Amino acid sequence: MVSVLQILYMLLNVLKYIIIAQIVLSWLINFNILNIHQPLINQIWRGINQILEPLYGPIRRRMPYTGAIDFAPLIVFIAILALQIIIRNNIGSFY
Repeated sequence: MVSVLQILYMLLNVLKYIIIAQIVLSWLINFNILNIHQPLINQIWRGINQILEPLYGPIRRRMPYTGAIDFAPLIVFIAILALQIIIRNNIGSFY
């Protein structure tokens, strides 16, 4: 059971870094530093969005419209941090 929790903890870490990469990439695209029409940037952008959209979609449907600010990544990031705290605090009981 410990190894399952450690793998889950690691996957949550990877997901956190993917969220951070998506946020930075969206800023770079919005400030016209990166061009979305370049094939490599487009593939990276679409790949990251395909990974994260199943997490963001339900949150976006339940939240009120806030204009240009998207709070879904922040909510998912906080939920991941909470799950990591729960895993970290309970992993010792399986030793």
